[in-house]
Amino acid sequence: MKFHGVLFFPVTPFAADGSLDEERLAQHIESGVAAGAGGVFVACGTGEFHALSTEEIERATRVAVQTTAGRVPVLAAAGGPTPVARDQAARVERAGADGILLLPPYLVSAPQQGLVRYVEEVIAATDLPVVFYQRGTARLSAETAAEIAALPGVVGLKDGIGDIERMHRIVRAVRAVPGTEDFQFFNGLPTAEMTAPAYQGIGVELYSSAVFAFAPEIALAFHRALAEDDDALVSRLLDEFYGPLVALRDEVPGYAVSLVKAGVTLRGLDVGGVRAPLLDPTPEHIARLAELLDHGLEVAAA
Repeated sequence: MKFHGVLFFPVTPFAADGSLDEERLAQHIESGVAAGAGGVFVACGTGEFHALSTEEIERATRVAVQTTAGRVPVLAAAGGPTPVARDQAARVERAGADGILLLPPYLVSAPQQGLVRYVEEVIAATDLPVVFYQRGTARLSAETAAEIAALPGVVGLKDGIGDIERMHRIVRAVRAVPGTEDFQFFNGLPTAEMTAPAYQGIGVELYSSAVFAFAPEIALAFHRALAEDDDALVSRLLDEFYGPLVALRDEVPGYAVSLVKAGVTLRGLDVGGVRAPLLDPTPEHIARLAELLDHGLEVAAA
C-alpha cells in the first residue's frame, strides 16, 4: 500500500437527530476522491474518532469502501483501550478497509516497551496493514520506532507531535532497519501544510490535509507548488491563508475539527455540527472562515 498526493481525512456528517448520516458521508467522500485525493482516512481525527461508537466506525468505513470502489486506499481508525482497539481493528477489516490508522492508548503514560506491546496486541487482531500515529502520550524513541516499524504488518508512522529533531532521529533509525525501504512517514500535525516544508527536509513527504476536506483547490495548489519548488506560491498560501487559518483555529480548543466541518458546510454540503465535547464555531468565527476561504481560493486560482 503506497500513498501519493494529498491524503483526505473526511469529516463525519451527522443528521439533525445527531445520528451518522451515511448518505452525506458518501457524497463528501465522492467529492474528495473526484477532486484527486491520494487516499481516504475515514473516522479518524478530523472525522471525530473520539466521539464515534465502534459500530459507527464500522459503518463509516463500509460507506468509504463502497464509495471509493477501489479507486484509492481506504484506512480507518482504531485506538484507545487495547480491547476496544482490537475490536475496532477487526470491524474495520470486516468492513473492507485497506488499512488501519492506529491511535495511541487511552490517557496513559506507558514505557517504550509498553507501546510496542500495545501495537503488537492490536495488530494481532487484524491482517490489515497498520500506520501507527505518534501523538499525545505515545511518544516514541528512535529505537522504539525502529522496533515497531519492523513488526509484521506495520507499514507507516504518522507524527502528530511536531518535534522535528525527534522525528529526524526516527526516520534515520527506521531507514537503518533492513526491509523498511517501503515504510512510509506522515506529517500528521493539525493544518500540516504549515510544517510540510520542514518535514520534507527530513524525508517526510506525506501529510494529512484537513483543508482538503473543504477546499481541495487550495490543498492541491499548495501540494503542487511544494512539489514544483514554487516558493512564491507556497509562501503566499502560508502567509495569506494557512497562517491566518491556524491563528483562528488556535483561538478555541477543538477548532482543528470544528472549523473543518464548518468549512464543508460553507462549500455547500451540510454535514451538521460537532459532537461533545467539541463546540461548533461562533457566527463571527464562521464569517472569518468564509472570508479566509474566499481569499485562499483566489490565491490558489491565480
